[in-house]
Amino acid sequence: MKYLSILVVALLTSACCGAKNTVVAQPEQTMEVPVVTEVPDAVEAPPAPGSLVDETEVEIPLPPKPPKLKDDDVVDDYKPEAFNHSRWNKLLKKYVTESGNVDYKGFKNNPTELSVYIDDLTHNTPTEDWNRGDKLAYWINAYNALTVDLILKNYPLESIKDIKDPWDQRLWQFGDKWYNLNDIEHEILRKMDEPRIHFAIVCASVSCPKLQNEAFTASKLEEQLTNATNEFLADTSKNEISKDEIKLSKIFKWFKKDFEQNGSLIDFLNQYTTVTISESAKKSYKDYNWDLND
Repeated sequence: MKYLSILVVALLTSACCGAKNTVVAQPEQTMEVPVVTEVPDAVEAPPAPGSLVDETEVEIPLPPKPPKLKDDDVVDDYKPEAFNHSRWNKLLKKYVTESGNVDYKGFKNNPTELSVYIDDLTHNTPTEDWNRGDKLAYWINAYNALTVDLILKNYPLESIKDIKDPWDQRLWQFGDKWYNLNDIEHEILRKMDEPRIHFAIVCASVSCPKLQNEAFTASKLEEQLTNATNEFLADTSKNEISKDEIKLSKIFKWFKKDFEQNGSLIDFLNQYTTVTISESAKKSYKDYNWDLND
């Protein structure tokens, strides 16, 4: 009986395991997979990050060409001014009339701008790279600005001659050297062989050439020097000129040598007068008025 029970249990166990391992066949199902023969350009995948792109396939349009210059637009020898005199120019426009009268009171009440300009001059002296025009303009403007500064240091006064040794006072340091007005006129400007400087620099006096109410610049220097000379000679309070007689400013006596570099004094004068003066013209010199040019 015992053995019969064990046999029954074994048979039941075998039947269960057999059922678990039996595979029931299923009817076969098929699924159609579409075949892609070509990928449209519009959905082309971008390159993976960090991958290289063939640069030959990317066309970048060229920038537009600049407009072609006309012949008269080309300036081969143009150079900017070596020194900016615009601050001095503004002061001259503000405090000097077209006839050359100077408002020293106005200058005195606004000393900062002139001081800044002079300080700029003294810290930016001409170098060997500067051309002749830039050097001339620099020293002409410097002489005139320092003359105004000298007057202001002693203002009020009736004449520059009220100041002791006005042209010999070394009040201004340019670089490592102290200068006076005589240094600038005689050691610098006169040695540049330009006699017309005598009508551009001023001595703050009635009989001097007028202080121009614009700064001298290299780009306009030739025109400015010529105009200053023409104006001085045409001023009958300073020069009286006719064919056979001339009454001249003493400037032509003091600096006679400067005006005779390329001929006689008459030759020089005839370049800038409307009257042709005879070489045999009678010559004399007018009294010099040292009153302040205000």
